Amino acid sequence: MAKKTDRSDKRPVRFEAALQTAGGQTILRLSDAASKELPSRGQIAVRGMIDGHPFETVIEPDGEFGHWMRVDPKLRKTLDACPGDTATVTIELTEEWPEPSVPQDLSKALSDASRAVQNLWRAITPMARWEWVRWVDATKNPATRARRVEVSISKLNSGKRRPCCFNLASCTDPELARSGKLVVD
Repeated sequence: MAKKTDRSDKRPVRFEAALQTAGGQTILRLSDAASKELPSRGQIAVRGMIDGHPFETVIEPDGEFGHWMRVDPKLRKTLDACPGDTATVTIELTEEWPEPSVPQDLSKALSDASRAVQNLWRAITPMARWEWVRWVDATKNPATRARRVEVSISKLNSGKRRPCCFNLASCTDPELARSGKLVVD
C-alpha cells in the first residue's frame, strides 16, 4: 500500500497531463505521482491552475487509486485545448467544498421530505452531500436509482449524515465507469 503524504501544509501539487475523452466529456487524469500526494483515494476539493487559468473543482477517484477531473466546456474553450493536448496543472487542497449538482429525482424527493430531512440535508457538509449524490448517481438502472433515492430519504430521516457501504475510491459516474473504474475513450 502506498504511503499517504501529509498534505496538511497545503503545498501545491504540480504535474503535466494530457486531456482525454471519456463518455464524450473532456477529462484530465492526474499523474500517479500527483495522486499519491493527495490525502485520500476518494473525492478531494481543490482549486488550481491549468496552463495559467484558474479553476475550482472536486477531483474524482478513478477506481484504481488515482484521480481525474472534468474539464468543463468553458474552461476547455478558455484553454483552447483539445483531447491529446498536454496541460500543466497546479492544484492545492481547499477546505471549502463546492455544492454538488443535486439530480432532479433526489432534489424532488428532498423537497417532498419532512422538515427534519430538509434540515439535516442543509446541516450536513457539502462533502457529505457530494457522497449522497455520488451514491444515487452511481447506477444506470432506473429501478436501482429510484430505490437509492428512497433509501437516501429514509436514512436521512433516521439521522444518517452519510450513505454507507459503497467504495468511496471507486469511479461512480455511470457514464464514465465500468465496474467502478474510469474508462477512457
